[in-house]
Parts: sequence; C-alpha cells; structure tokens
Amino acid sequence: MRVLVTGGTGYLGRSVVHALASRGHDLVIFARSASRSGLPGTAVDGDIRDRVAIERAATGCDAIAHAAALVSIWRKRREDFDDINVGGLRNVLEVAATLRTPRVLYTSSFVALPPRGRTEPIIANDYQRTKVLADRLANDAVRDGSPLIRVYPGVVYGPGSFTEGNLVGRLIADHLKHRLPGLIGPEHPWSYSYVDDVAAGHCEALERGRIGGRYALGGENAPQRRVFEIVQQQTGRRPPLRIPFPIADLMGAAEEARVSLFGGTPLVTRGAVEIFRHDWSLDSGEAVRELAYTMTPLADGVRRTLESIRSAAIPTEPARA
Repeated sequence: MRVLVTGGTGYLGRSVVHALASRGHDLVIFARSASRSGLPGTAVDGDIRDRVAIERAATGCDAIAHAAALVSIWRKRREDFDDINVGGLRNVLEVAATLRTPRVLYTSSFVALPPRGRTEPIIANDYQRTKVLADRLANDAVRDGSPLIRVYPGVVYGPGSFTEGNLVGRLIADHLKHRLPGLIGPEHPWSYSYVDDVAAGHCEALERGRIGGRYALGGENAPQRRVFEIVQQQTGRRPPLRIPFPIADLMGAAEEARVSLFGGTPLVTRGAVEIFRHDWSLDSGEAVRELAYTMTPLADGVRRTLESIRSAAIPTEPARA
C-alpha cells in the first residue's frame, strides 16, 4: 500500500515508519521537518493544521496512518493542543472522506480511556483533554461511516531519543544522572508498551484491523516502581524516593507559576500529578487475538533501554589517519 504517515518524525512515529517500510509499503512522510528526517519514503514538509497540505500529500494514497500529536504536559498557548490533537484529526478525516481513502489508522493514547476503576475518562491536563475530545470525534466519524481504526498505546518506551514521547527512557536517563528527585505515585500501575511492539501493532492494525476497531496496544502492567527496581538490578542504582501527593501538588503549582512568569517548560504540573494518582493498566487481549500483538517483558525492554542509554553516554575517540 501507499501510506501517508503523519507525525512520522516523532519517537513512536519513526518506529512505525521503519516497521511499515520493512513490510514493503510505499510511504509518504508528512511532518514539519520530514525532509530533514532521513526516513524512508517521500518526504513532505507540512503542518497537520493545514488541511490543503494534507490533501496534497494524501492524494494517491491507499491509507493514512495519523500519528501526529502535540505530546506535552504544558503549553503557554493552550489552544495549540486543540488545534493539533483535535483539529489535526478532523483535517485527516475530512481529507480521507474527500479522497475516499479506504483505510485510516489513528494513534490515540491510553489517557483517552478511563483509568482502571472508572467508567469515564478523566480530564487532568490539556493533552489528556484534547485526546479525549479527539476520541469522541473519532466515535462520530465511525458512526458516520469513516473507515477508521484506532489504536491506544500504553506508556511507550524503549531505546532511542529520550523525549516526552519516551518518558520512561528519559526518567531512567535522568535517574542515572542523579537528576530525578523522586517518583510520584510509584505504587500505581501503568501499561509499559515497548516501542517495537507498538510499531508492529500499528502495521497489523493498518493491514488487517477491523474498520471501526479499537485496539489497546499495551504491555506489561506494573507499578512505576517496578521499572526502577529493574534498573537497580541492572546497575545497582537505588530507586528514587517517593514524593507524597500533597508535596507533588505544591511542586506542580510552583512550576506552573515559574513558567508563567519566566517561560520555559515545567518539570511537573498539577495536571500531571492528577494522572499519577490513577491505575493505567490496559487489557490488550483484543489486539492479541485479532492482530497477533505481542508484548515484550518489562525486564527485557528496560534492559534494552539501559543499553541504549549507556551507548549514548560512551564518548567516541577521534578518527586517526
């Protein structure tokens, strides 16, 4: 298939692009810096907020894999989340309808789903709020006949860049550099999704997922502290201390005030603290049954992530004539 991939330059997006390319798909990569990404396929520089640019890139494609999103705990301009996370999906759906694209895969997020023990999603910060709104938009689209398939990755992690798209990798790297002051809610479970597993799940969903299907692409469900227990087993570095929720709330309020006055990005926000209060376990059974989805054990995934961190930290010697 000829597949338009939006957001292909992000942490997960890059893995999805390489996985699709390895299966022989002809790719069009649509992102603001696509031409500088070095990714396989035809690079098209563009903004997901530009519907006309998306339509040009999607013309002639058999499918669209929409992974572009603003992944962050905070932005000075809150509307950026709405424009990108909701407006971007709306643009893709409208383009697909105009071009009659046969299949559209949308990368949602576990935070668009209710946490364990709840029947409705929570609204803790603007990222989560807009992923919930986008999921409702997707519901309407499916009801109206859109050929949409949705995937909901858990906490994606693994080797590579340690950005907000790879939060676990960044936390481990900061911990090893003595830059992580502590953990908020380390007793609460998350679903740790190894990046290669999630990329393969995207391929399967795009190729043979049910139209209208919704697939959780989770991993091992484990408390946050378990990640750092594995790090201790591998490195000897003791896990970070637990930051009590009242203190974390105060830290979040202080960070929000700091960036409002001086700019920058907060280390934590009150909204992020609220997310850490919940159980984010996922049931990936439907993806396992219908997509043959597989999940890397957390211990193996953390070990590979540590190897990547160590490799990045090794200085290289200058070349000799």
